[in-house]
Amino acid sequence: MGSASGFYSNEGFELDPKWLVDPRHLFVGPKIGEGAHAKVYEGKYRNQTVAIKIIKRGESPEEIAKRDSRFAREIAMLSKVQHKNLVKFIGACKEPMMVIVTELLLGGTLRKYLVSLRPKRLDIRLAVAFALDIARAMECLHSHGIIHRDLKPENLILSEDHKTVKLADFGLAREESLTEMMTAETGTYRWMAPELYSTVTLRHGEKKHYNHKVDAYSFAIVLWELILNKLPFEGMSNLQAAYAAAFKNLRPSAEDLPGELGLIVTSCWKEDPNERPNFTEIIQMLLRYLSTVSPPQIVPPPVRRVFSSENVVFSPDSPGTCSLMNVRDKDGSGQNVHAADTSEKETKGSFFFCCS
Repeated sequence: MGSASGFYSNEGFELDPKWLVDPRHLFVGPKIGEGAHAKVYEGKYRNQTVAIKIIKRGESPEEIAKRDSRFAREIAMLSKVQHKNLVKFIGACKEPMMVIVTELLLGGTLRKYLVSLRPKRLDIRLAVAFALDIARAMECLHSHGIIHRDLKPENLILSEDHKTVKLADFGLAREESLTEMMTAETGTYRWMAPELYSTVTLRHGEKKHYNHKVDAYSFAIVLWELILNKLPFEGMSNLQAAYAAAFKNLRPSAEDLPGELGLIVTSCWKEDPNERPNFTEIIQMLLRYLSTVSPPQIVPPPVRRVFSSENVVFSPDSPGTCSLMNVRDKDGSGQNVHAADTSEKETKGSFFFCCS
C-alpha cells in the first residue's frame, strides 16, 4: 500500500499515508445529503463524529474515469489547504469504495437554512458575518492558486450554533495557472460566471479560458441571497438564468440592497472579470460596511437541528453489519446491491453499519 515516495498509490490515486482512512474503523450512519456525484452520510471514524462522502463510481468507462479524476482532485485540494472557514479534511480511501471523510458540521447547508427562514431575512450583521467567512475561505484558496468553481449555498455548511460558515465540496476545484485552459462545464448554472459560456454552444469537454474571478461572480450571487433571502433569477430555470446572465448581461435586481453592500455585489458580478475585485479587496469592503452598522450581539434565528442523531451511543460492534469491503452484496432476488444503497436499507433496522 505504501511506496518509496511515502505516498499511498493505487491506479493513479496518491495520498500521503497520514490522510489514509482505514475503512475497518469507519461506521456509516444515516444519509444527510446527496448530489449528482456522491452521497453524504453522518458517521463515526475512530470514535470521532464525521461526515462521510461516498463517491458514485459511474457505469461507463468514461464516467468512471471522470469520477476518479474528480475524486483525486478533491482530496488533493482538501489535503493541501487548511483554514478555519474550510471544512476540515480528515482522510480518504479509494478501496473498496471512493470515500472522503471530513468534520461533521451540524448546522446543515446554507441553502436549507435560508429556505427555513423565508420569507424572513437574516439580520444584516449576520448576513455580512457569513459573507466574511465565505470571502476569507475564498481568499485562502486563491492564495494557494486554487479556483473553487462551484461556490453556491449548497456547498456552504453552517456550524451547529449557526454563527459560522465553512466552504465544502472541492470536486470542481482546480489549480490555476496562466497557461491552463479549463472545461466550461463546471459549477451550477444559476451561480456561474458569464465567461463560462460561449456565444456558440460548447461541445462536451471543449476548453475555455477563465481565471479565479469566476469565484467573485459566484460570491456576488451568494451575497445577494444572504441579504435578501431570495432565489436569484427567480422564475427562471437554471439554464434560462445562465443564458440571461451570459448573453443579456442580466443580473438579479440590486434595488433593495443597502447602498454599500449593493456596490460590493454589483462590482463582483461585473461582466468584465478584470473589473471584479479580488477577495482581499472584498473582505476590506465588507469590514468597512460592518464598521458602519451598530454592533449588538448577533443571535441567529433558531431552527430545528438538521440531522437525526443526537446523543447516539455507538456500540463497539455495529449491529446489522454490512461491509463496505464487500462492494457488491446479494439481495434476496440475487441482484447486486451497491454498498451505498445497502447502507440506507441497513440504517432502517440499525443506526449504523460497519466497514469491517
